[in-house]
Amino acid sequence: METGTMTDSIKIATLSLNPAIDQTARVPEFTAGRVNRVEQEQSDAGGKGVNVASFLADFGRQVAVTGLLGAANAEPFVALFARKGIEDRFVRLPGRTRVNVKIVDPILDQVTDINFPGLEPHPEDLQRLTETIDSLCADTDWFVLSGSVPAGVRATIYADLVTRLKARGKQVVLDASGAPFAEAVGCGPDIIKPNIEELSELVGLPLKGRAEVLAAARSLVERGVGLVAVSMGAAGALFVERGGAVFATPPAIKVKSTVGAGDAMVAGLVVGTLHGLDLAGRARLATAFSLGALGELGPNLPGAEVVESFAARVQVSALDTVA
Repeated sequence: METGTMTDSIKIATLSLNPAIDQTARVPEFTAGRVNRVEQEQSDAGGKGVNVASFLADFGRQVAVTGLLGAANAEPFVALFARKGIEDRFVRLPGRTRVNVKIVDPILDQVTDINFPGLEPHPEDLQRLTETIDSLCADTDWFVLSGSVPAGVRATIYADLVTRLKARGKQVVLDASGAPFAEAVGCGPDIIKPNIEELSELVGLPLKGRAEVLAAARSLVERGVGLVAVSMGAAGALFVERGGAVFATPPAIKVKSTVGAGDAMVAGLVVGTLHGLDLAGRARLATAFSLGALGELGPNLPGAEVVESFAARVQVSALDTVA
């Protein structure tokens, strides 16, 4: 993919209301209820918006991060942002950012997640965050709102932010779940990326086959969402907009970590859109970003040539009717 184009100057900001330090432990044949030996350990500054920013920076994009960050253990985030050239606009809160533990078992090919509770912001913290977002609007074209909402924060916060940003002519990507996601979908985000479980919860129906997933995604496009990308794990991902629908099937690869794979897909969608790719091209690049993340430990992408080699191996098929 060409770099150095005018689109490279377009600034993107990501929002993480509930960031985390992702601690990944590689434990062969992990078993609950007994002593397990860690073969390899890695800690990364994370949270969905932080991960998206990290992937965008790896691909040469100009990106800022904001959200709510505990001041007591901010060092991993500060180090990440400095290393990758990410503009740090996080609002600092007293206390510690939460920790998420991910136990990776390479023998059984499974991952166990243990997520700790996060900070509980006060109204004045949220007011400072709103002021920061308003300030970013001066030179930022795209906003990626992603991740869970801290305890005590109103479920309409994403809806309020999407409405506020769209009124200022900004492009908005939303990747969330539960009530905050449901509240915001009707406010016209440009891109959303639920997984199949989140989509099922959103439409209130069990989704048993690709045809049902496609119908559910199309219903959201009819409600005003620009693009719906539904990640379906190793099977691939479905991408729907008003002009069509495609399904992207990834090649089999060796997975080192699942940390941030969905966030990498979001980053790939943003980059593909900025480069003016058609729907198939965006689906191919987004899937390649996700594959790139799966092959790395922590929220990192390999070099652009590796991502492009993955993209060449992704199979994309147009969808009209599917069984």
